[in-house]
Amino acid sequence: RMSRHAKKLRDHDINPCLAETDATTKCMDDNNYKKDMCTDYFLKYKNCRKFWHGIMMQRKRNGVKPEMPSAEERKKILESIA
Repeated sequence: RMSRHAKKLRDHDINPCLAETDATTKCMDDNNYKKDMCTDYFLKYKNCRKFWHGIMMQRKRNGVKPEMPSAEERKKILESIA
C-alpha cells in the first residue's frame, strides 16, 4: 500500500515533473545506479522543478489558488511559451 505522500507524488495534478521523475528512475535502474550515466535526466528534472516552482511562487504572490496549476492548466501554460 502506498503512503499518502507517495500517492501525492504520483498525482499529475500535484507533481508537474512526474515524467521526468519516472525517466530518471528508469535511467538509474537501467544503468545500475551510476548517476553519471543519467546526468541529462537529472538536469531535465531539476529544470522542471525550478520552472514550476517559479510559477507556483508567482501564483502564491498573486493569491491564485491552487498554487500549483492542474495538469490541464500546466499543459496550456507550456503551449503558450513553446
